[in-house]
Amino acid sequence: MDTSVISNTNFTILPRRRGPHVVDIPLESISRLAPFSCLILSIICVIYFLVRFYILEGFLLKMVYGKIYTDMSDKTRRGFVNHHIAGTIKILILIIAAYPFIDVAFVNATFHSPFAGSKIVTQGDVLIVVAQMLIAMYIFELFYRTTISPVSVGHHIGTILIGESAIAISLSLAAEKDATIEFVLCTVWGAFDIISESFPHISIILYRIYPESHRFLKSLFQTAMITTLTGTTAETILVMYLFGSLWNRWTLAFKITTPMLHILFMSCQLWGSYNFYRMYKRQEHLISMNENNKDDVEQQRGQVKLTGVKDASNHLLAVNQDSLYTISREPSREGCRELLGQASRDNSQTRLAVCS
Repeated sequence: MDTSVISNTNFTILPRRRGPHVVDIPLESISRLAPFSCLILSIICVIYFLVRFYILEGFLLKMVYGKIYTDMSDKTRRGFVNHHIAGTIKILILIIAAYPFIDVAFVNATFHSPFAGSKIVTQGDVLIVVAQMLIAMYIFELFYRTTISPVSVGHHIGTILIGESAIAISLSLAAEKDATIEFVLCTVWGAFDIISESFPHISIILYRIYPESHRFLKSLFQTAMITTLTGTTAETILVMYLFGSLWNRWTLAFKITTPMLHILFMSCQLWGSYNFYRMYKRQEHLISMNENNKDDVEQQRGQVKLTGVKDASNHLLAVNQDSLYTISREPSREGCRELLGQASRDNSQTRLAVCS
């Protein structure tokens, strides 16, 4: 064995991994685009307006849904448009950001690693842009919708402030030692928000399109409830695992506020799951009512109430719920025969059996 080869070789001893990859992420700036995040946010908000006003409300939704869309009230129409915008944005973010998010948070990249081999764009550049896309979506919803629940208001405002704060503190790394890991944790929150909340947008859109398909809606809302509840549970496990793994790197302020913020997000998502549970139970109730009404109608059709009244011509008047018939009671030697009787109310023909 040639020991000279060993002696002349430079070895780099990597530090032993103490947990997930995020533990070893260095304190560094997120992206060179971070100082321009306000400009990026403004441009994205303008794009959302143009898409909403000139495309969705301008012609696309009318062309696709027809009277379903035009017959909606203003309140329902705004919610319908918002679900299209939010659902599309979340799916788009998922496609764009899945790779850089997983690579930075769980594999071996940093924010300064190149994006898909690019010599210009970094992973941090992409994550900054998609973060502003998500924040702009919540700003748009707060301004556009006519009614929004207090829980949703708290969730949206919290997401906006936390996301922008995470970007802002990354501009002063000397004073904010946990800026980098805070942004990573924000991307985890955002990822679960996108994954678990995309299907509910689709559910509400389908609810507006097929409001009478109760069995379909029952399964739809049940699935939405399960996905949001499962997503919230998985998010809590992962976030608390990462938070605990980074415990020694957090400052006291973030050790206190991070669990509080997660409880806020978790309560909002659980509230959404509860609402889908209520919608699921309502569809179940409507199905039960329709089945009971159907049974009642079939029973009423099977029951014919006849009342015998003799008139001057020695005929018997047979009365049911729908029409009045005159049946002769004169004796007949031919037994039972079928006649066509004319209903005195609606002139419809009904087959009657007359027996001697």
